Order: sequence, then structure tokens, then C-alpha cells
Amino acid sequence: MQNKSGSEMTDEDWFNLGKSDAWAGQPKIPPQQDSQAASMYELGYCEGEIKRAPIEIRAAE
Repeated sequence: MQNKSGSEMTDEDWFNLGKSDAWAGQPKIPPQQDSQAASMYELGYCEGEIKRAPIEIRAAE
């Protein structure tokens, strides 16, 4: 998923974007202009590295 910037994204959006980037094997690219958004992205990315994507889990079953 491409990294977006803009005020229309919530903290949860940034968190989910970080997770989905990690699941997709994308490089970690937090937003540079917003420290709160960058923090949420980093948290999501770290969680995404720890937990596998739901689609992968279902496919393994």
C-alpha cells in the first residue's frame, strides 16, 4: 500500500497502513511531516511484523 499524507487520515488509518505495509513486505516509510502519524505508523508496522495478515492465516487453515 502506498504511503499517503494528509490531514484526512486518522491515527487508526496510519496504524493500519503501517500494518498492511509490513504484511505486504513494503519498506517502512512513516510520514515525515507529522510526528503523531509517524508514531502510529511505526506501531502498526511493528505489530504487522509480529502478527501475520488475516488472509495468510485463513489460507493456512
